[in-house]
Amino acid sequence: MSNKNLETLIDEALSNIRNDRKSAREFLNEIANQIAADPEQNKYLSPVAAKHIETLQRSNEQLVKL
Repeated sequence: MSNKNLETLIDEALSNIRNDRKSAREFLNEIANQIAADPEQNKYLSPVAAKHIETLQRSNEQLVKL
């Protein structure tokens, strides 16, 4: 693999990680707003949020391994 291809892949991986973080931040802010408006939603929304973040974390770990 050439250095150019490696640089491109690294740039793409970093971009994906940054996009995932931004998406996760927006998602968690929305969840927090919903829970603040209706605390009963916490028991339903927290597991969904945790699973979403776990999935993003695994994706990021795979990108970093590359």
